[in-house]
Amino acid sequence: MDYREEIEKACRVLHEGGTILYPTDTIWGIGCDATNPEAVAKVYRLKHRDDHKALSVLVDSTAKIDFYVDTPSDLAWDLIEMSTRPLTIIYDRARNLAPNLLAEDGSVGIRVTNERFSRDLCRHFRKAIVSTSANISGAPSPRSFRDIDPELIKAVDHVVLYGQDLAESTGRASSIVKLFHDGQVQIIRE
Repeated sequence: MDYREEIEKACRVLHEGGTILYPTDTIWGIGCDATNPEAVAKVYRLKHRDDHKALSVLVDSTAKIDFYVDTPSDLAWDLIEMSTRPLTIIYDRARNLAPNLLAEDGSVGIRVTNERFSRDLCRHFRKAIVSTSANISGAPSPRSFRDIDPELIKAVDHVVLYGQDLAESTGRASSIVKLFHDGQVQIIRE
């Protein structure tokens, strides 16, 4: 399967409410349509994760943030521009996303990905995609495809072929910063 076919296949699965394993700008992730509550519920079940813990999403450009966040802070644009590594920003007042992926306070973590496959996937899908580490909750995050639990590989609806042969992803989760609507900033993970 060539690169374009791989993107199209993953998008078909996402549009049908399915789950995928895919490479991101940090580590391998489990993904689904971030606007589909049933698909989000599948991700929670796959990870054996409590559904009160929020999930992050990926988008391909800063322009998409305005669609998923009610009046994002100007500070967000500066942080994204200045960041030297992947950065997830938690925004207050999320909208247009599945309610069950949001935190109890209505916030959501969004990362603008610059990695080729995940960026092209988001661009082609035209919606935010859930991005959570490809592991069972509590287990270590996979540094490469070969580190993913075989049971998890069998449980998802589609496994992306692109990137499986890479020795290792960055192996580091993104930095996380929470921006409050009142201007406060909290560093969650450096």
